[in-house]
Amino acid sequence: MKRRTLDKIISIVSLGFAALLLLFAGLLNWGSSFAEDNVSSQLAMQNISFPSVEALPANTKDQLTKWADQKVISGEMARDYSDLYILEHMNASAAAVMGKPATYSEVSTEYMAAVRGGSQDAERTAKLSELRDTLFMGNTLRGMLLQAYAFGMMGVIAGYAAIASLIGGFVFLLLAIAGLMHIRRTPEDATI
Repeated sequence: MKRRTLDKIISIVSLGFAALLLLFAGLLNWGSSFAEDNVSSQLAMQNISFPSVEALPANTKDQLTKWADQKVISGEMARDYSDLYILEHMNASAAAVMGKPATYSEVSTEYMAAVRGGSQDAERTAKLSELRDTLFMGNTLRGMLLQAYAFGMMGVIAGYAAIASLIGGFVFLLLAIAGLMHIRRTPEDATI
């Protein structure tokens, strides 16, 4: 095979890879921007804010201080609000009634047993009912916030992939240009 023919094939393939990677970079960047903008706008509409430093839960105060008095508008903020603020309150509420942190399932099971068994302790049954509602709503909000975090994280990953694709596209473009330049210097009769 002639060397010039091989150089042409390699250069054309490199140009194709460059175009493909640059296309991927554009699409990934669009996906990243879409995810970031969508998560931010959806969270902003919910109007959820972290409380002031004094009102943060004691166990997670150190981790949440950076967000004090700020509106939740990013995936990372949504995760922290969910896992470090709401969950902490849910655990404290459950501990006040159950004596330990408990899940919705555990509280609901105990509440249903009290209702079915005709519990004589109406105050305890009422507290279990309130705690059950609190844990249900808390878990629902946590799920929505963690979904926002997941989409935000996918946007971040897409952003990094866009940068990698852009760099790869430019590398292949430079290799294609170098190959085309090499064709000029290669003698017509050179073979491999």
